[in-house]
Amino acid sequence: MSYQEKKNIVSLISTILIFGSYCGAVYLRYKDANLAGAELFRFWGAVILILIPVTIVAKVIIEIVFIIINRIATKEVEPSFADELDKLIELKAMRMSYFVFILGFLLAMGSLVLRMTPSVMFVILIFSGFISDVASSVTRLYHYRKGV
Repeated sequence: MSYQEKKNIVSLISTILIFGSYCGAVYLRYKDANLAGAELFRFWGAVILILIPVTIVAKVIIEIVFIIINRIATKEVEPSFADELDKLIELKAMRMSYFVFILGFLLAMGSLVLRMTPSVMFVILIFSGFISDVASSVTRLYHYRKGV
């Protein structure tokens, strides 16, 4: 298995674990909260604004740990450059990620048109961000395994 494949598998697993644990923590903390009006929007704003740095910091730490463990286990050094194949795969993964997120955004706006609660819109937005990150990792993994 190549370095890029291992890195994408670790990224995929970490994305799922970070998002799942964060959603679980938010649910357990606020499951009995009865929010309405401005308080509801403040809650969802806080959920999203906390999710972003938590995800970034956790992914950076996990990637550093992966690099260290991979180096110790395999004596393999992280590639210091990206060739044309890496760049092409990254562009395809980014395109898939954007497509999935835009689809989720349109679904979220559609939920408002269908007169669903604002909480449904925020949940769809958050999950579309998560699914777009997963789609990006899966696309990269697929192209590293099967080719472009």
